[in-house]
Amino acid sequence: MSDSVSAPAPAPVTVLLVEDDEVIRRSVAMALERYGYRVLVAADGLTGLELFREGRHDLLLLDVMLPGLDGIGLCRRIRETATDPILMMSARGDALDVVSGLEAGADDYVVKPVDTPVLVARIRSLLRRAAFVPPVAEPAGPAEPAGPLVFGDLSLDPAALEVRRGGERIALAPTELRLLLEFAAHPGIVLDRQTLLREVWDYGWDGDTRVVDLCVQRLRKKIGAEHVETVRGFGYKWKR
Repeated sequence: MSDSVSAPAPAPVTVLLVEDDEVIRRSVAMALERYGYRVLVAADGLTGLELFREGRHDLLLLDVMLPGLDGIGLCRRIRETATDPILMMSARGDALDVVSGLEAGADDYVVKPVDTPVLVARIRSLLRRAAFVPPVAEPAGPAEPAGPLVFGDLSLDPAALEVRRGGERIALAPTELRLLLEFAAHPGIVLDRQTLLREVWDYGWDGDTRVVDLCVQRLRKKIGAEHVETVRGFGYKWKR
């Protein structure tokens, strides 16, 4: 008989679901649990904020329309102190809801009612973004110790995943950091929105390009608008 001890099973991914509609809340929670997720639930924004502050989650799934503190306000409160992955849910898919959620700091959104496989695919994609950031491509030639990349007042350390502006460290959400690294890996090259959706958002299908535009907008506010040039009709270009 072997005396070896099996390694403990990894803890399940925990999703904090904030949804006021009881039927939707229960059905979404049950569907995610069938896929192996652990689900914490809250029926209003203030309760969701309390659970968020306990820090026992890996991802937040927030409805837009919530009593007390709505999903947009909750997202803003979270983004004041944290970069946790956030997926918004909108009942209507209304452009204003989508834009407001993304501007508040959400990484992505889904429209209710949403098929469980689609929701799970979005969650998995967002978790991959939060857990893994691809390295910036190294130039050809003899290998040298990698160091920070410097663009004017902006310093990007791909190994440490640190971004500084004027010497001050900048806190970026996972999607913002992935987007910045994708730009920095292709200086001077125009990247269209579909390419960015594929490489940054990990979409294997056509997605809503508004998520790209609004994430670029948030990134510009943090690192300086001069670093990302809009190429009208095509996409964006990182300025050397």
